[in-house]
Formats: sequence, structure tokens, C-alpha cells
Amino acid sequence: MSVLVYTESEKGKLKKNAFEVASYAYDVAQKMGTSVTAITFNVEDASELGTYGVAKVLNVSNDQLSVFNAKAYSSAISQAVEAEGAKVVIISSSADSKFLGGILAGTLKAGYAPNVVAAPESSAPFVVKRTAFSNKGFAHTEITSEIKIVGVSNNAYGTVENSTTASVEAFAPTIADTDLGVKSVEVDKVVGKATIADADVVVSGGRGLKGPENWGLIEELADVLGAATACSKPVSDLGWRPHSEHVGQTGKPVASNLYIAIGISGAIQHLAGVSASKTKVVINNDPEAPFFKAADYGIVGDAFEVVPQLIEKLKEFKAQNA
Repeated sequence: MSVLVYTESEKGKLKKNAFEVASYAYDVAQKMGTSVTAITFNVEDASELGTYGVAKVLNVSNDQLSVFNAKAYSSAISQAVEAEGAKVVIISSSADSKFLGGILAGTLKAGYAPNVVAAPESSAPFVVKRTAFSNKGFAHTEITSEIKIVGVSNNAYGTVENSTTASVEAFAPTIADTDLGVKSVEVDKVVGKATIADADVVVSGGRGLKGPENWGLIEELADVLGAATACSKPVSDLGWRPHSEHVGQTGKPVASNLYIAIGISGAIQHLAGVSASKTKVVINNDPEAPFFKAADYGIVGDAFEVVPQLIEKLKEFKAQNA
């Protein structure tokens, strides 16, 4: 009766959040007196999950599942739950896993709690802490169903090494034609840059940048920090940046360890989408900007003066500590 964890991957490589949900699953398994089994899809080296407490890996090798398919993945995971006799299933709270979670809950007749930020203090009752009201508060939710699904928020629990040796087994679930009713025809993705969903640091710009021609400031700072770039809704609406970079309540949610907002006033919709970030730094020339009330650190000043100095100091720091 192991704890089952679904670990996300892309092109045969495990994503960063795979190690976080594995760490979380190990914590839950310790409280339940059991072990962790992971299910992976077409992963080249799944044994590295053992570093984070996974005892067994069920690796699905199926070319039809090389690209995420919520219904097909749900079917495969459900079969793994049955095979392992799992009563707790751990997934992430990424967009893909939230899509998956609802289908999986219906299939397994399970209670599902997404956006969880802490491991349950006990397995009976099984109560998890999760964000609520657009990250403005927390809810302590008890899952009472026989099978429980927990969606862990990105960067909420962190990666914790609990080194063990993971045995990797081939797992061949039955995938029906009806599971593949929706197919991915093409995947268009920016390469060579950190993504908003996976980044530890996000550098975001607003209308205070005055135009797309000044976006080099954002990109240079992001490059120094190894960060993803993002923008406010007005910036994407104006066409300065692609909508894929729009973060906020109506865009992509951000739960990074560090979020730097440059020239963003801090409308309520934007704050709701980034409030889960652990540390928020704001650079704005308006001391009355609403964002300062939500910031951990704030700099009142002209971005065109402050950011170049920040980039220079960061480069000096990196050179001295290389």
C-alpha cells in the first residue's frame, strides 16, 4: 500500500517539480509507515528519483504517450493505483497536473486537494494546508475519501534528499483508443530559456518600461539571475510581449522563490497571481504604487537607472564568487 507519485517529464527528462513531489510523497509515506512508488512516462533515467525517497519506479514506455495527454495519463495512473493498492496519490499543481487531477479524481472516486503548501501533520485525519481566495488565505482541508489525491504547489515544499535505491520496472498499462481521442499535433515552445512554471526566479516588467524596445533590461537581468521573463497584462495586451509571458490572476500564476517586478504598479489581479512567490522585490518610481504594500523589498527609483546598476553589481558578485 505505497504512496503513488506522478512525476512530470519532458522529452525523457524529469522536470524540477518531479523531485519536489517525490520529496513530499516521501514525507507522507513516512507518516503512513509505507514507501513511495513513482510512475513516469518515457523517462530515460528514472533511478534518480531514489535520491528523493522513491523506492520503486513504474516507467511507462509508450510512444503514444510521449506528449502529455490528460485522459490517457489518468488511465495509466489509475491502473498503477490499482496495481500498487495505493490510497494516496501525489501530483504537482502545474497546469497539466490540475487538468489531470480532476479526471483522475472522477475515475478513482477520490477526494482531490490542489494548491497544497505543506505536508499533512498526520494521516488520520488527513488534513492538508492549501492556498485559497487567489492566494490571499489558507484553507485546512480534510480529505475523507478512501483514495486521496494531493496537488503540491510549485516551490511550496522544496526538494529534500532522502537517498535510497530506486528499482525501475517496466509498466505497460492498457491504453484504449478512447483515451487518445485528443492528440497533440504540434508543440511550439521557446527553448534555451527558463520557463515561468519551473523557474526559481522570475523577472517581470510592466508599462513602466515605456516600450518593447527597452525590454533588453528585463532580459539582461534575467540572464544574470538565470531567471524566466514575464510581464503584466497591459504589456501583453499592447503587444510588447507574447501572452505566454503574462502573469497574474488572468495569466500564468507564479510561485517562484524570487519575483522581481519592474515598472509594475501592482493591480489586484496581478498581485493575486504572484502572491504565492516567497520573496517579492519591486522597483518603481511611484512611491504610492500598490505593489509596495505587498513587497518584501522595494526600491523607489527610475528603472532605467536602478536596473543597470543592479545588473552591474550582480555581475561583480558572480565574478568574485565564481
